[in-house]
Amino acid sequence: MSTAQNPIKLYETVVDECPYLDDQQSASILVDPEHKVDPNLFSLLSRSGFRRSGEMLYSPKCPNCNACVSVRIPVVDFTASKGQKRVWRKNLDLKVTIEEVGFKQEHFDMYLRYQLARHPESSMCDEDPQKYISFINSKFSRSKFLCIYLEKELIGISVIDQFDGGVSAVYTFFEPEYSKRSLGTFAILYLIKLCRVKRIPYVYLGYWIKQSQKMNYKIKYQPLEGYIDRQWISLKAPS
Repeated sequence: MSTAQNPIKLYETVVDECPYLDDQQSASILVDPEHKVDPNLFSLLSRSGFRRSGEMLYSPKCPNCNACVSVRIPVVDFTASKGQKRVWRKNLDLKVTIEEVGFKQEHFDMYLRYQLARHPESSMCDEDPQKYISFINSKFSRSKFLCIYLEKELIGISVIDQFDGGVSAVYTFFEPEYSKRSLGTFAILYLIKLCRVKRIPYVYLGYWIKQSQKMNYKIKYQPLEGYIDRQWISLKAPS
């Protein structure tokens, strides 16, 4: 892969077990970590199906599977489903602020409580603050926190990346006791509303996997576009 003046080296990872589909193997293409990534290149890669985890930019390239599809919501055309409207109404008492990404013990403690409740066996359930901040932030992504408050209590954070032509929903974590509020869905709906106001055309949701219950929820945001064969095409929800 290359830009007009600066070729980009890409590397393939080793093959490992797929975390989403049984009896499948996973592998990815990584952008050379030594390559200087600026906001313009990050924008180009994001619009071409790549995803960020910390400073690492990657795209799936599995040996026998192409189930992972990069997806985005065209915000002008989005229409909330009945279930999404219920989530929005349920959370009208919440306040959302946009804040700078940075380490705060309050944030990190909530992140750990979320991981212990949702992913206790995951490598993300790590008490090292440096691993946390290196996961959510990068030098090139112009990231922000969407901080969700119930009165004066911080109950959730959604990490978002900004780039030319879109905003990416990177990761959302929240206080486990508020799980019934569906704060992950609420954060995406709020981001769609924000992008409409700011005339940002797309919200990027990362990878959709039809066969994975954990990842298939993204098809509920309609209309939805998927990056397939180097072009964005419409993905229809099952009737």
